[in-house]
Amino acid sequence: MKIRTLIAAYVLALAIFLFAQQHRGTVAKPGGFHAIVDLTHTINGKVPKFNPGEEGYRVRTLQTIEKDQYFARYISLPEHFGTHIDAPAHFARGLWTVDQIPAERLVAPLVVLDLRDEAKKNPDYQVSVEDIARWEHAHNQIPMASVIMVRTGWDSRWSSAREFRNADAKGVMHFPGYSLDAAKFLTEGRQALGLGIDTLSVDYGPSTDFPVHHYTLPHSVYHLEDVANLDHVPATGATVIVAPMKIEGGSGGPVRILALLP
Repeated sequence: MKIRTLIAAYVLALAIFLFAQQHRGTVAKPGGFHAIVDLTHTINGKVPKFNPGEEGYRVRTLQTIEKDQYFARYISLPEHFGTHIDAPAHFARGLWTVDQIPAERLVAPLVVLDLRDEAKKNPDYQVSVEDIARWEHAHNQIPMASVIMVRTGWDSRWSSAREFRNADAKGVMHFPGYSLDAAKFLTEGRQALGLGIDTLSVDYGPSTDFPVHHYTLPHSVYHLEDVANLDHVPATGATVIVAPMKIEGGSGGPVRILALLP
């Protein structure tokens, strides 16, 4: 009896060991998706800022493993810093703050417009309705209630705040954004939930009056700015998960953006 028990225990232990070895380092994916792409830049003190004089990321250690047996830090940063979300309340009083955006608007079909060639030729390029029409001619109509991202290739400059801001001698920044007409079309004609881009703003660099912000946010369309890794996402077919820090009353906040690839 004891021998049979020992043999059974040995076989069970061996099976558990082999199963663990086979699955070590793998993570189960949600049904229907084969890969997950992180569209988020890491937050640190080198993140390019919209205004170079504004307060950035600050961190100090509160506890350490060596002294306190656990590790913890204190951090502070602006709401609109690094890969972040603009809530409608950012430009529209009385509309959703970041904690009030309905959760069902944070998971949606993802559309990526690749405009790297246009951005190379003109750093002040603005996405046009014609660009959207060409995309739809190639990929069919943008699904209603999608999140639309624009890939300009600007995130290749991320390691240099000077190159990412691309300011001229007068301090005017030069980077691509959306035109007001394109933003209106996506908001009204395609009922977009969110507009994203891999630059500092959905409005192009030289803008001083931020017309896209003034139009889309009052229509409850949120923005995703400083998006990363759009080169790893297809033009269509992916699903995006937008997971902002749930800051009470926030005009925006840091966000983790994940693309689920079919």
